[in-house]
Amino acid sequence: MHFVTSRLHLLLAMPPRFWAAFFVLFVAGCASGPPELPYPAFVQADDLDDIFMATLPGVRAKQFAGDPKTRRTSNRIDLPEGWQGTTGGAPGKSLEVFVLTGDLDVGDISLGPGGYVLVPPGTFGFNLVTSDGARILYFLDDVDPLAMIRSPIILDTGLVDWQSTSIDGVSSKDLRSDPGNGARTWLLRIQPGAVIPWQSSSVIREGYLASGEYQDSECVGGIAHTWTYTSGGYFYRPSGTFHGGPEAMAIRESVWVLRERSAGSETTAGQCQ
Repeated sequence: MHFVTSRLHLLLAMPPRFWAAFFVLFVAGCASGPPELPYPAFVQADDLDDIFMATLPGVRAKQFAGDPKTRRTSNRIDLPEGWQGTTGGAPGKSLEVFVLTGDLDVGDISLGPGGYVLVPPGTFGFNLVTSDGARILYFLDDVDPLAMIRSPIILDTGLVDWQSTSIDGVSSKDLRSDPGNGARTWLLRIQPGAVIPWQSSSVIREGYLASGEYQDSECVGGIAHTWTYTSGGYFYRPSGTFHGGPEAMAIRESVWVLRERSAGSETTAGQCQ
């Protein structure tokens, strides 16, 4: 009689110490989730817990970053149908709002997806109203005495043309560019096929993927850590931190909302370093 020894049979016949090692390798191979980094990156908003915001009653928020001492905060907020409130008037704070989906009336100006609002410190707030509900980005920042923008900005970004950059397949739209402290908020659109070098900014940069699907790499300790962002992805990247590289790509056309709170310069490199 001839017996065929299967792979499963061979596995079952292995000693217990082999099974322990196999189990560790199996779990490692099947583990899901972004790599652990010393700063927030590869974060997906939907994975975060909801928080309560006293300044905007009746809303659900996902907090990305913040400082409880100064009340600086970066959030994604869902406004329910029929919600009414105000931008608030936190002393010594500037407020930025970006409309991701839905409708939002700011004072007497109606905004849809792509709507942008800047309320500098020392200016009156605006009434906010949504009929069908809205999902917004909400950034509350400490006042910077070097900032020169003192008047509110309310902008429909759909009326602003995309501007080409030094990288083929990458274009941008400036929403805020303060000539005093260099603070900047902008949209970055990346097409599939664009070649992204290793690059870093000299200041802290945070970003939210408004649409698309994007694979990026973070260089930490000379090692590239790669993961894929889907819509709702977020990062808070320290100054001097390199990202991009040969594995960075737009899987689908991707639009990022990016912010820097002070003037920064960008550096590129040929490899993760």
